[in-house]
Amino acid sequence: MTAGTTEHAPLSEVRPSAMSPARRALSTVLRSRELAVGAVLVALIAATALSSSSFLFSSDGWRSLLVNPSILIVLAVGQTAVIVTRNVDLSVGSTMGLTAYLTGRLFVDTGLPAIVVVIAAILAGAGLGLVNGILVTFGRVPSLVITLGTLYIYRGVFLSWAGSDRITASDIPDGFSGLGTEQVLTIPVLTIIALLVMAVVGYAMHTARSGRELYAIGSDPDAAVLYGLRVSRRVLSAFVVSGALAGMAGLFYVARYGTVSSNAGFGIELQAVGAAVIGGVAIFGGSGTVWGAAIGATLLITINSALPILGVGDFWQRAVVGALILAAVALDRILALRQERRLVAARDLDVGDGPPPPSPTPSTSATGSSR
Repeated sequence: MTAGTTEHAPLSEVRPSAMSPARRALSTVLRSRELAVGAVLVALIAATALSSSSFLFSSDGWRSLLVNPSILIVLAVGQTAVIVTRNVDLSVGSTMGLTAYLTGRLFVDTGLPAIVVVIAAILAGAGLGLVNGILVTFGRVPSLVITLGTLYIYRGVFLSWAGSDRITASDIPDGFSGLGTEQVLTIPVLTIIALLVMAVVGYAMHTARSGRELYAIGSDPDAAVLYGLRVSRRVLSAFVVSGALAGMAGLFYVARYGTVSSNAGFGIELQAVGAAVIGGVAIFGGSGTVWGAAIGATLLITINSALPILGVGDFWQRAVVGALILAAVALDRILALRQERRLVAARDLDVGDGPPPPSPTPSTSATGSSR
């Protein structure tokens, strides 16, 4: 060994958890935000059902409980893909209304098969999302400003196109409108489709490399650029997904209600953002799940129908929704600060317990080359 050569410091060992796998899984579930929001939802449904059994146990009550949140679930899933990248899409309500009216016009004016109309509506929504993504990624303008502008532009196009016209149920083919009423094992078809969409997007975001990169971009955009991630492409794709799902929500709207007027989708973009935030999606990006956003959407819709039965006035219904959003944001901040303190404490512990700095090894070489 030559003089001055230093040995590599040993790698710090990671101690295995003393908890059993079952206890670790139970601890993870109990600390999950999704479970907490789900518990609030179950408690709300139980309290309302005790007050009025028809809320849950009548045939229409059960169906309404499941099918009413389906539109907002689809929008909240798309919104989650955008928010985790530290952006937001405020144009989804206008996109949904525009594609809903497009769907009706295609049925009335062209007589195209339903599958072609479905594809056209989703592609139209994806195209509007692509416009948002291009303006955000290449224009280097905050998404809040861009999508606020496109919200009004898309709504203006919708109002100019539809005017006082209205798509009625008689204009929609029975095969398509049946999607809003048919059920499988007492579960509405629209609910099943919404859950499938949630499962596919959620699986992709948690297993595919492109999905994981969305979280990395939202956690630290500058670090993502330095690491070589394709930030612009990923953010652009998130907006396209959000737009496509808004187009699908427009299809849901037509199938669910049968009529489309110029106020379709008005104001629902704020509900989509609120559903994602209540469901545990961090508004500053980097964390959150589509499952949580779907539970948040269901909670928001259920509140609107449950609180009147519980005797809560209209003003207080809105106040409860606002309080839920504020509580979710505050909880996010508290959890972020706790995590930051834990990381600092772990770093300090590693420094204190680490091996002493290596000292030069005395030379044993006969040549005395260290001198």
